[in-house]
Amino acid sequence: MGDVLWTPPVDVLQRSRIGEYLRWLRVRRGLEFRNYDELWRWSVTDLPAFWGSVWDFFEVVAHTPPTGVLADATMPGARWFPGATLNYAENVLRMPGLADDDPVVLAYGQTRAPQTLTAAQLREQVRRVAAGLRRLGVGSGDRVAAYAPNIPETFVLLLATTSLGAIFSSCAPEFGTRSVTDRWQQIEPTVLVAVDGYRYGDKAVDRRAEVAAIRAALPSLRHTVTIPYLDPAGGLPDGAPAASEGTIGWADLAADTDEPLTFTPVPFDHPLYVLYSSGTTGLPKPIVHGHGGILLEHLKMLALHHDLGPGDRFFWFTTTGWMMWNFLVSGPAVGAAIVLFDGNPGHPDLGALWRLAQDSGTTYFGTSAPFLLACRKAGLVPKDVADLSALRGLGSTGAPLPAEGFTWVYGNVSDTLQLQSLSGGTDVCTGFVGGVPTLPVYAGEIACRALGAKVEARSADGSPVVGELGELVITAPMPSMPVGFWNDPDGSRYREAYFDLYPGVWRHGDWITINERGGCVITGRSDATLNRGGVRLGTAEFYSVVEGMDEVVDSVVVHLEDDEGGAGELLLFVVLAEGLELDDDLRKKIARELRTALSPRHVPDEIHQVRAVPRTLSAKKLEVPVKKILTGVPVESAAATGALANPESLTAFTTYAQRRATAGDSTVD
Repeated sequence: MGDVLWTPPVDVLQRSRIGEYLRWLRVRRGLEFRNYDELWRWSVTDLPAFWGSVWDFFEVVAHTPPTGVLADATMPGARWFPGATLNYAENVLRMPGLADDDPVVLAYGQTRAPQTLTAAQLREQVRRVAAGLRRLGVGSGDRVAAYAPNIPETFVLLLATTSLGAIFSSCAPEFGTRSVTDRWQQIEPTVLVAVDGYRYGDKAVDRRAEVAAIRAALPSLRHTVTIPYLDPAGGLPDGAPAASEGTIGWADLAADTDEPLTFTPVPFDHPLYVLYSSGTTGLPKPIVHGHGGILLEHLKMLALHHDLGPGDRFFWFTTTGWMMWNFLVSGPAVGAAIVLFDGNPGHPDLGALWRLAQDSGTTYFGTSAPFLLACRKAGLVPKDVADLSALRGLGSTGAPLPAEGFTWVYGNVSDTLQLQSLSGGTDVCTGFVGGVPTLPVYAGEIACRALGAKVEARSADGSPVVGELGELVITAPMPSMPVGFWNDPDGSRYREAYFDLYPGVWRHGDWITINERGGCVITGRSDATLNRGGVRLGTAEFYSVVEGMDEVVDSVVVHLEDDEGGAGELLLFVVLAEGLELDDDLRKKIARELRTALSPRHVPDEIHQVRAVPRTLSAKKLEVPVKKILTGVPVESAAATGALANPESLTAFTTYAQRRATAGDSTVD
């Protein structure tokens, strides 16, 4: 059990939104729960009562009321709120608790000056852009694609698109042409909205050539809208391609009009937007999410778990290519203002986002575990570089946050905020394990399973386990599970992705340990399992130890099984600090650290130096593709290089695979 780093205030039930919800349940439903565990168990065993209460408590705006809550609980294919019609954008733009002149979008970045939109200005922008899309012929079911960063225009476009019943999809402009076309050729958008470029730190990045290539690869496009973001005056560098004919500017799309803001009523499971898997081994899976499922899930998570509401300013560092952007921009649905940031989070130094939190008055600061650990390794003390007194919550996701990350936050950021480590996925566009205001924070531990998320750990024989490592599964449906995959009419790709191992049970692909208190520890991807002598080892603890060393910047570990039933080989690849070379002394030091901190089983058979660890565009390590390459699978079959931030890094592992018979080769180039 980790140390207790934070405990809820004694009046938490009087001050929090989950406390308000519990009082509502007592008065309106006659239900009383003594603790979070009781509430969670009710929420996953009486699904109609729980999700019906979420609908009623948040007063979801519907055009047609549902005839029930859960018509069919079978997975896959659960049918939620039959008969209901509603619109996600209408519920977000309701912005409960905010007056017309209250700020609701605060946008910062390195390309232009800060911007603020009030509630009234946001509605006005959505009204105009929705009318502009209608002029372009966009209607229910059409796809609108945004090649744009985390700026107000992208958020406005999402709401305008979905207000019409059309379907939204976004890619961050750092995505290369192949990554974008691999995604959008599958959904065939009719309208493309794209920036001319952006600034990352002090570097200007012109993307007009990429936009031209994307247009050429998408014959379905009828219109292109350009956002003059890098240079509003259009004076881009000499030699840059000119804008193509047949495009209009954002100002034309958002031109003044007397058309009212209206919302197309759609069924609960009508497609809202398409998100994509990382596509590390083939085409990214186009994951279709529905209006009602996303709305209910985000209302629940943002208000009851993150405790967000009127007066809050909600920030998460994300690009438009990561599902955390979709999660962030639902903030106004619970009355919270959102803080957007576009740029290099390390420019001019790692204190940039912490100073942003001060400048924006952020009350909930969301980021990734690697960012927090990078700040720790750099010796940064955020509370010394910024006034963080407004912060009440800090969220961490994207990778497991080890105990030392928790301890660093409470020692260097604030000792009064609640740190919420959470884990979920693009597949459900939320976290299904996370924190809640009523539970304490233990070092290295995710506090709970989220309400309505029946998460369990399963042993190798498929039985539920407590207190030991198991396969993370979800054994009851959630409304935000995908409507399906695009172009998967018989559902076969969807079933194969999540339900192939345990029929009727969602297998997520992570290792999890759930303790008797309900606390959770995620230890890495289950398909990247390290299995030494029959003992399953997660990768997260490896990285915590190895990357905690001053000499090591990054690392990836893989286990190659022995076909003869032996122990196989545990291989560790490290990226060292500038100027360092891996020698026997450093190998021994790494081995000693792992043996002391973890166990002799964690000591690698070989340690090699590489220049970079391959990562996806959302910064996740590619353990499985590396393992495939090391077993002789060609790069083009092991990984979709267009989905990588640094595809050139795979060459080193190909070289190593070819040199497996060479002894004493300490550096892989």
